[in-house]
Amino acid sequence: MSESLFDIKKQPKVSIIVPVYNVEDYIEKCLDSLVNQTLKEIEIIVVNDGSTDSSLEKIEKFAQQDSRIIIINQENQGQGAARNSGLNIAKGEYIGFVDSDDYVDLDFYEKLYNAAKNNDADISAASILKHKKYKRFNLLYKKQICAKTTKDKIKVAKDRKGRFFYVWNRLYKNKFLKQENLAFSTGIYYEDVMFSAKAILAANMIICISNTYYHISS
Repeated sequence: MSESLFDIKKQPKVSIIVPVYNVEDYIEKCLDSLVNQTLKEIEIIVVNDGSTDSSLEKIEKFAQQDSRIIIINQENQGQGAARNSGLNIAKGEYIGFVDSDDYVDLDFYEKLYNAAKNNDADISAASILKHKKYKRFNLLYKKQICAKTTKDKIKVAKDRKGRFFYVWNRLYKNKFLKQENLAFSTGIYYEDVMFSAKAILAANMIICISNTYYHISS
């Protein structure tokens, strides 16, 4: 881990929200990929959703070494509520989500941020590489794509099985989320489906980029 190189008094370019519940075997790899991002102007909001294993202890060790990590402790309410808790305090110009048993390439947020910022896009998206049993791409962008129409936005958001509801391979403009009053459903499974659908339909543009990956590890 490295010490923070970002003045936390400034607005971060990206807020990364990580909901955590009993992931002691994965959380260190996840956080290691975040604190070592090439984009330094970030805040990492870790929402401990009532973990009963050693997850919180491991998170606290990272936070002691990196001032960009913010820890929220709450009783177990589910992933949707945990993400909403992070959204409520996020200060970043853009918002990203990472599941605590996954990780990202070290240039992931720099590339997503630059693409979104340079094109004034409400959403930017990257490829998804799944490591369960064997490596395969759930979603692969081979070149940069700008999608503006509803048809094109849905097309680029879909994976090889036609699923579009991922939130964690994307960056969202914070101002856009607030304007559209977007939040996650709570108390249900697949809490990201409605969030994703509403975001895709409302976004002015989804810009998709190549050569950086979100990794599903479990």
